[in-house]
Amino acid sequence: MSYTLHRGDALTVLKTLPDESVNAVITDPPYNSGGRTSSDRTGRTARAKYVTSGSAHDLQNFPGENRDQRSYRSWLTALLTEACRAATEHSVAMVFSDWRQEPTTSDALQMAGWTWSGTIPWIKPASRPRKGGFKQSAEFITWGVKGSLEKDRDLYLPGHFIASQPRKDRVHITQKPVEIMQQLVQICPEGGTVLDPFTGSGSTGVAALREGRRFVGVELSSHYADVAERRLRAELTQDDFVLAGPEA
Repeated sequence: MSYTLHRGDALTVLKTLPDESVNAVITDPPYNSGGRTSSDRTGRTARAKYVTSGSAHDLQNFPGENRDQRSYRSWLTALLTEACRAATEHSVAMVFSDWRQEPTTSDALQMAGWTWSGTIPWIKPASRPRKGGFKQSAEFITWGVKGSLEKDRDLYLPGHFIASQPRKDRVHITQKPVEIMQQLVQICPEGGTVLDPFTGSGSTGVAALREGRRFVGVELSSHYADVAERRLRAELTQDDFVLAGPEA
């Protein structure tokens, strides 16, 4: 298996990908959420939104967290439209979101040409409690299909996942558990290509390579692109990977 890691803006890079060149899209975009008011959502950094005050770790911020709701939907629709063009027939797109952004994420998915097929809860046992109310212990994976699902595959995947965010060797504020990502990438046929326009620390790519899939990633943050590169490189030998230069 091999990977290509693009350093640059997701939408700019997606426009350069050939038609029908990937077999699944699995991504965790900046949620542009994390608050009850507009100023909470648009006026704070990712770290301020998603890291508990006094946290011991000092993980770096990431860009793209300051859009309002209308701009977020327009931006995500544009990205998912390009991803749909680059995907083969029967490809599945899976987009992480939180409870605030799940409705607009399903809107963007459908506006981009995917057939919305469901919402998968990811339950996080170690999530923070909420005084006086219900614990916010879930994020969501909105998924859709280009055309229809491939009916000839003998594949049965779960409808929910339970896992806490990584604690040991955590390298990203919103890092996803590799054990969940390894199940998600199975939606891509063996030997196929998984696309992640928001590679972050590279967990989707690591999972894809471990499960015998190729990987195409995009990451805007130079810091996290370096982190992802190290993790992806560790999965492969020197001759197995391709690095792409920054896009204009």
